[in-house]
Amino acid sequence: MSEQSVHYETLGLTEASSFEEVQSARTKLAAAEEDPKKKESIEAAYDAILMERLRLRQEGKIKVPDRIRFAEKQVKPKVSSPVSNFTENLGSQWFSDLLDQPESSSDLLWPSVAFAGLIALSWLLKSATATGASLALALGLFASIYFLNQKTRRLGRSFGLSVIGLVAGIGLGLVVVYIMESQGTKLPADQVASLSATITLSVLWFITGFLR
Repeated sequence: MSEQSVHYETLGLTEASSFEEVQSARTKLAAAEEDPKKKESIEAAYDAILMERLRLRQEGKIKVPDRIRFAEKQVKPKVSSPVSNFTENLGSQWFSDLLDQPESSSDLLWPSVAFAGLIALSWLLKSATATGASLALALGLFASIYFLNQKTRRLGRSFGLSVIGLVAGIGLGLVVVYIMESQGTKLPADQVASLSATITLSVLWFITGFLR
């Protein structure tokens, strides 16, 4: 096995893989890996593949997308610092690492079933004390943490994203209720709670399915 083949194997790819597949594999593996040494080997394999493809392009043997014409600037060694690392985390790489594209519709099946059931629960058990909505939200928070942790194997991150989603969903629900009431639509207290729970559970479903 050639040295170049080893680099592709590290990323779970073959030499026939497109550049987009190489980038996607590197991003997903680096985001899911917590071992610094394994992360370093992933980055080293990506850099080696990138440099090899640039060399082949210069020799006219392959066609590389124009957007990576100057990609060699991205793989030059540089001195890291806390400030530069913090800046990079706020950039596009951080946003890219946060988003997750489900590989198939089946990846969304169980989260969709779970949250649809919880939304139904919030309306079926609605009462003046909003018991059904509160129960649905509590179960929704645990469901979000569970599904995210199943996908990322990072409990702390899963908990943090789920709590942020819960707070954001409740806030969005209050805004929607305020807008409806300002337009003259007055809802009973139990329906307000169920509507807010529906919006919040929808936000948690989105986080579960499309973030990591």
